[in-house]
Amino acid sequence: MNVGSLARRYAKAVLSIGIEDHSYEKLASELSELGALLENEELADVLSTPTVPLSQRRAIVDELLARLRPSDTVRRTTLLLLEKGRVAALPEIAREFNALVDEHVGRVRAEVTSARRLAPAQVAKLKQTIEQLTGKTVLLSEKTDKDLIAGMVTKVGSVLYDGSARTRLSELQRSLLDN
Repeated sequence: MNVGSLARRYAKAVLSIGIEDHSYEKLASELSELGALLENEELADVLSTPTVPLSQRRAIVDELLARLRPSDTVRRTTLLLLEKGRVAALPEIAREFNALVDEHVGRVRAEVTSARRLAPAQVAKLKQTIEQLTGKTVLLSEKTDKDLIAGMVTKVGSVLYDGSARTRLSELQRSLLDN
């Protein structure tokens, strides 16, 4: 089974618990925090290596859980993943879970990349436009990339809107070379 479908299955199971007891936002935060720790390749390798005894891997996870003090749901899910040899999938499960929570609450994540930092009024207008287009609440993150020259690239979910001068110039160059 590929990691994506495995992650989605676990994320759906945890979400059903979170919806039932209205703790999905808290679970999202806890899974993200734990997932971020397991993005560390060395830690993920140790926890996924069958040559390291399960008791040692369990002790490491117990220590992590003691420090983070997550909910019982996240603790039990993490231990189940460890026992099944799937703990390395936790970062992907956290991403899937966050996407499912966003979908559940009618929220969409968007990212805007511009040549220069946008003014607060521009950010507000962009956010309002995306909300009108999607009918969802928007969580907008900003990045700058001087290579864009001017304009912006906006990613909403999996859709990319490219209004950058860099892309326009590349298209112009291609059309001139084709003629």
